[in-house]
Amino acid sequence: MQVSHGFAAESAVFDDDNLVSCAGLVPVMTLAEQTGLGRLFDEKVRIMAPRITSGSANPAPKLATVVAGMCAGADCIDDLDVVRSGGMKTLFGGVYAPSTVGTLLREFTFGHARQLESVLREHLVALCQRVELLPGADQQVFIDIDSLLRPVYGHAKQGASYGHTKIAGKQILRKGLSPLATTISTAGAAPVIAGMRLRAGRANSSKGAGRMVAQAIGTARAAGASGQILVRGDSAYGSRAVITACVRHGARFSMVMTRNPAIERALAGIDETAWTPVRYPGAVQDPDTGTWISDAEVAEIDYTAFASTPDRITARLVVRRVKDARFRDTLFPVWRYHPFLTNTDLPVDQADITHRQHAIIETVFADLIDGPLAHLPSGRFGANSAWILCSAIAHNLLRAAGVLAGERHTRARGSTLRRTIVNVPARLARPQRRPILHLPSHWPWSRSWLALWHNTIGHSPPLPATT
Repeated sequence: MQVSHGFAAESAVFDDDNLVSCAGLVPVMTLAEQTGLGRLFDEKVRIMAPRITSGSANPAPKLATVVAGMCAGADCIDDLDVVRSGGMKTLFGGVYAPSTVGTLLREFTFGHARQLESVLREHLVALCQRVELLPGADQQVFIDIDSLLRPVYGHAKQGASYGHTKIAGKQILRKGLSPLATTISTAGAAPVIAGMRLRAGRANSSKGAGRMVAQAIGTARAAGASGQILVRGDSAYGSRAVITACVRHGARFSMVMTRNPAIERALAGIDETAWTPVRYPGAVQDPDTGTWISDAEVAEIDYTAFASTPDRITARLVVRRVKDARFRDTLFPVWRYHPFLTNTDLPVDQADITHRQHAIIETVFADLIDGPLAHLPSGRFGANSAWILCSAIAHNLLRAAGVLAGERHTRARGSTLRRTIVNVPARLARPQRRPILHLPSHWPWSRSWLALWHNTIGHSPPLPATT
């Protein structure tokens, strides 16, 4: 591919007020309006005692500016200026400068972040009513919970502290902040975010997990999950608070259990003839050694968890064992055991495969890290809390836009949706005062883009029933 013109140094000029760099934001933000995002911001976000009076004014359009910028690829506050270039301010009203938005975000406290959590949950419910985000929710829904550690640097970040994370199968200490997230998915749908909460880097992984799971179950029910709900988590969430929350709210659970003397006695009680071979549909990576495995053996035994508490519960302890790759040449195989507790009625091999699919939440983390969570942009903890919640709202909004675009976009990554659907250049024209967007000819994803356009701009909500 070669340049076909002889350009001069002065041949490039930023002077066109009608060029639009993110034409896909028009249908995306139309979908946000149709699902009441601005109204939810206006109703729920209240900053009663701001440090700067003007900082708390008009929070709804300022937060909508943040969401729109994130949908276009912004990963810091300065990047939000992308929605103010060229003809973008003609396409959209109520667009605020990054400095103004940053002032608002710095007014947020823990309580204001809880207000945004409420917006996230209710907007997800509205999206599910508008778009078929969770097909098959009348049969089976999966709720996954996990946390990640986002690294930060310097001494100015409030709440930043050293926490444990795993890189290449090894536990290390790293300075950062630790968001806790819950996602909702079905067998035929990519996960959406039900809840997100920022915590200090040193926070225990299970801190606040019981409440988050209870809220996620309620959100799933409100979003139309009339079928069975299965909550999955790793060893940090095989706790009394989380499992009790699942049982109290009528959900099944599948939680990895920490190895303790009681678990060891249960493992020793499994008969050698009880082990069943299981082959995974695709190879999986061993979390401890980093090696890839495609087969294992599983068995189960009844186990009573939290036996010395009033919340004791008896369920199936399913154990997966794999040969330890570090001891290949021994006379007898050396096994590594991975137990998890579940009250599902699936066959033991299917219970193990279903539990392993908990790793789908990592795709959400990958999307966020490749997008708005590439950085935690502020030195204030409250501002970063608001930032991650806006990133969750933007994630769900992009996921709904992908479903309306159809074809492969229904399960596409956020970066793919931004590249093919959102960041489409266009020229704004207004012949006879009718706005028209002239988009690139031969755009490879034009059919999907137009599908989204017609499903939002051309959408006519059903008329209310009359008696």
